[in-house]
Amino acid sequence: MPPFDPAAPPARPAAPLYGVFYGPGGVRSGWRIAMWMGTFLCFTALLFFIVGAAGVRPGLEASTAVELAAALAAGWLMLAWIDRRPLGALGFAADPAAPREAGLGFALGSAAIALAVGVLTVAGTVRWVADSGSGTEYVAALAQALLLFTVAAAAEEVLFRGYPFQALVQGIGAWPAVLASSALFALAHWNNPAIDWVALANIFLAGVMLGWAYLRTRSLWFCTGVHLGWNWTMSALLDFPVSGLVRDTPLYSELSVGPRWVTGGEFGPEAGVAGTAVIVGLLALLLWAPWLGESPRMRSSRPLVDDRIGGDG
Repeated sequence: MPPFDPAAPPARPAAPLYGVFYGPGGVRSGWRIAMWMGTFLCFTALLFFIVGAAGVRPGLEASTAVELAAALAAGWLMLAWIDRRPLGALGFAADPAAPREAGLGFALGSAAIALAVGVLTVAGTVRWVADSGSGTEYVAALAQALLLFTVAAAAEEVLFRGYPFQALVQGIGAWPAVLASSALFALAHWNNPAIDWVALANIFLAGVMLGWAYLRTRSLWFCTGVHLGWNWTMSALLDFPVSGLVRDTPLYSELSVGPRWVTGGEFGPEAGVAGTAVIVGLLALLLWAPWLGESPRMRSSRPLVDDRIGGDG
């Protein structure tokens, strides 16, 4: 046996084993996704331990923030350690285009849900009645909702359009990865209040739409903006439930008076055909809009999906 040389490169595994773990681009995507999952769970446990040791009782908001931090840390670690790419390749790059992308995404998401509610209003299936509260309480409620929905939207985007999704696109291609991640996105809402099959189908379609929002821009700023604009406008401004979860807006309350398959009922517009129509319309816009694309700064960071689909999606 030759003497051990610490400066020598690690021995390459035998050919059959090498093919299982490695492909032309390095570690195969399935193994990298599994590594991300293990790292994410470790970071999550560590952060919850720190939060508990600090005497903070983690409610829904704190738990969401922990998930966001853990998912980001796991993605950045995988990019730096395994993929040898800058942290910005994940999608939250320090890019001059980031404010424009986030703002454009917010405007599109907000306009889409406002259009759906506008149709319901014209059809006479939804109306608003006066409620208690003051102007100060109203402004405070809007600001608090903006913060909470920003963290929640960013967390869901990092989990469902972040590193695992990007590695999956790199491994199996865009459409298979979009469909698989969208199915998981829908299943993650399975236990939400007032869920039904229309709601699940619409959440699946929303996952497809958000997947292509990422693929067209490679920007999680943009995806988070779309997600945030939709949820904040639907809940804070229009006082609808968001995926079955209710938050009260001072001064007025929403009343749905039409059939559930139209309005979405207690789940919110995401469980009605008006929601279906605007999600499909927004997906079509994201697929074919010529003014959407990957910024030069993002392209230079070499996102994982560029290896598979190139161009601007």
